[in-house]
Amino acid sequence: MSNLVIYNARLVDENTDAYGALLISNGKILSVCKSDFCTEASAVKLADGIFSDSADPVELFDAKGLVITPAFIDMHVHLRYPGQTQKEDLNSGLHATAAGGFGTIVAMPNTNPVVSSADLALQIEKEAEQIGLTKVYQTVSLTKNFEGKDVSHLKEIDCRTIPVITEDGHDVLSASVMLDAMKVAAEKGAIVSCHSEDPELALKAKPYRAAALEIMKMYGLSAWGHFVESEKEISPETFTEIDSNLTSANSLLAIAEDSATYRNILLAKGAGCHVHIAHCSTKNSIEIVRAAKKEKVKVTCEVTPHHLALTGDTEPMIRALVNPPLRHEEDRLALIEALRDGTADVISTDHAPHTADDKAAGSPGFTGAETAFAVCNTVLVKEYGFTPQKLSQLMSANPARILKLKKGLLEPGYDADFALLDPEKRWKVRAANFKSKGKASPFEGEELIGKVEGLFLAGKRCNI
Repeated sequence: MSNLVIYNARLVDENTDAYGALLISNGKILSVCKSDFCTEASAVKLADGIFSDSADPVELFDAKGLVITPAFIDMHVHLRYPGQTQKEDLNSGLHATAAGGFGTIVAMPNTNPVVSSADLALQIEKEAEQIGLTKVYQTVSLTKNFEGKDVSHLKEIDCRTIPVITEDGHDVLSASVMLDAMKVAAEKGAIVSCHSEDPELALKAKPYRAAALEIMKMYGLSAWGHFVESEKEISPETFTEIDSNLTSANSLLAIAEDSATYRNILLAKGAGCHVHIAHCSTKNSIEIVRAAKKEKVKVTCEVTPHHLALTGDTEPMIRALVNPPLRHEEDRLALIEALRDGTADVISTDHAPHTADDKAAGSPGFTGAETAFAVCNTVLVKEYGFTPQKLSQLMSANPARILKLKKGLLEPGYDADFALLDPEKRWKVRAANFKSKGKASPFEGEELIGKVEGLFLAGKRCNI
């Protein structure tokens, strides 16, 4: 393999923010040089000193002062493969995640068929590897075929290749079945990722959303926020009726999240397994996680960029349908503080592409991989004073540690997976330009700060 010197770079990880150069060999970081290597001549001299005994060629890459940071790791992505390729497929999904700077992702199992076997999960991982972009870890469902009863298939999994199991898309209704699944996970060393939402309360919320959607369809209002408006005149009373129904649904779904978060953590404590709370969105759920961590329960949690940036209690974003819903301002601020103090461990996108027809019909979820860094840089770094190192920790180092990967840091011996970033570039979101098939973004038309300019995997720049 060729050797690589990345020079004239601003190196950023959770421990570092300094100008310098990286030397890569055989897909691994060989050396990190934190000094002024801003010219090609200095890079050549550096390479001559380090690679003098190597017969392999040396490639030079001028980062032109941009940021080189560990490639992002997303613990929550919907690739819609197999069986839902009208929404997304492996090729479009991996081009989207690569464009977003993600070197590794964890794919959810709510596909058609449901990924309920180790064989199918490994087949998907192998197919993804052949594309040559983002590394995929495919999850397996907690219960066979999402039927909520049988967990015997979990005995097949090997956490080295399938580190996460989940029922994402909904929660396991039976506490007894969930406990059984968590006990197997504890034996296997697997992480149980929980879409914490009481299924019966979620069912109770459904008619309110349905009523709101019926009115929205009548007036041609979009189900993903503010950027598609009705051509018909709408009275204030109509908006009030839509908002009232969605407020009722969202209130029930907040209780559903909080009660299920408490239950799932309690069950994980009893089973002795590592539980990961997916897309945590309420202040109460954050407090439950914080209390559990103080008790030394093996719990981690994630928050999404859209829950960090947006609220959904008033027009027009109350109509931006996602599960869990966009919450109140106090919830949003609680999530930001949880990331700051370590209660929340990682930022995950919950990238959930849909066709335009499905989204218009109310399918919940947003396309998020290609805007994640920019949203988080804009909100957390530019508005709330997070350091670039802290953001790298949340998007790279922490998920790598949770998944037990030698990634996420700019240190010798770590995988040479990097994102190339311009943290000051301002750009407007145009979903039509996304690599993803899903074009529903609540940030359409918004100006964000920070752009992913490239991705290196195993020391090779990706053709995205």
